[in-house]
Amino acid sequence: MSAVKKVLVVGGGIGGQSVAIALAQNGVEVEIAERLDVYNVYGVGIIQQMNALRALDAIGLADETMKQGYPYGQLKMNTATGHFIGLAGAPPMGKYPSHNGISRRTLHEIMYERAIKLGVHYKMGTTVTHIENNKDDVTVTFTDNTKNTYDILIASDGINSDMRKLIFGDFKPKYMGVSVWRYAFKKHEDLDTAYMYYGKRSKIGFIPMSEDSMYMFLVSAEGADNPWIEKSAYVPMLKDYLAEFPIKIAQDAREQITDPDLVNYRPIEASHLPDPWYKNRAIVIGDGAHATVPQLGSGAALALEDGVVLAEELEKAGTVEEAFKAFMKRRHERCMAIVTASETLAEWELLEFEGKPLPEGANMGQVIGKAMGVLIQPI
Repeated sequence: MSAVKKVLVVGGGIGGQSVAIALAQNGVEVEIAERLDVYNVYGVGIIQQMNALRALDAIGLADETMKQGYPYGQLKMNTATGHFIGLAGAPPMGKYPSHNGISRRTLHEIMYERAIKLGVHYKMGTTVTHIENNKDDVTVTFTDNTKNTYDILIASDGINSDMRKLIFGDFKPKYMGVSVWRYAFKKHEDLDTAYMYYGKRSKIGFIPMSEDSMYMFLVSAEGADNPWIEKSAYVPMLKDYLAEFPIKIAQDAREQITDPDLVNYRPIEASHLPDPWYKNRAIVIGDGAHATVPQLGSGAALALEDGVVLAEELEKAGTVEEAFKAFMKRRHERCMAIVTASETLAEWELLEFEGKPLPEGANMGQVIGKAMGVLIQPI
């Protein structure tokens, strides 16, 4: 018997839909408040490692995700000129490949269809403006001036979470000094798995998303003071970065980058909400609690895991307080290990892009290996 019967999830992204589906599977009445009037998911693509697929399996979606995505092996790391350095990522485990590439839009559609079938109700074009966070329930006021009362509120509205502010007060993410660019393409003839290339000013990766599509990411240092760039500069700047990679796949991609509206550019930020991530009957999950930079490709996976674990604990516990405490015990240390490792890698990459020496004893391979060891552990 679940500790809750009626739940509001604020934010209908990956983490929000994960927890909504997991709760609905247990017979809980779930409502999602999503500020967008209509979903328009771009975000290009996403890398799903084994732990992400394992979490999706818990909500009945791993097989469909792999069917509509592109399962592939370990990532091949190379110099800017294509000299092979080594492999990255966990080896396949059971039914799960090392990785699965998929477009964010496709993943969203898979999750949305599952949620609708389970009876999850979406309040589109709506979010919460006020919370009465009590010991036994939470009453919210929506942007349409209606009110409703729920057993709990789950905030899954991203790194700049408005709900986090309503629950805990001001809390600002930290800019890491690096930015990520993404662009989608038709799948290149040479792409048989994921590839990453390390240059002096940036690193790039090519990730298959389906049999006929792929996306490129590029991580660069835009400076600590002014990470925002005018859209008119997107295409020339991205092409300039790609000039230092003479390999065919990069130069073919460079010629196809023409539309600034298709460039997904984002300064990389991180956040660590102090333990606990809950107060009374409201809890924050996903990027609002532990936004991680993409150096380990784990942000969405951690949000998926949050949803699965929170639903499990609410199903097992006699009270909400017991469930929230058990959730924190399972999630805080694991998430912080990945967040900290990702930030360390981002800080070292920034030093390299700026031509500065790394700290004595810095070992990227060791940091990545330790983090991968954490990710393959049961959640």
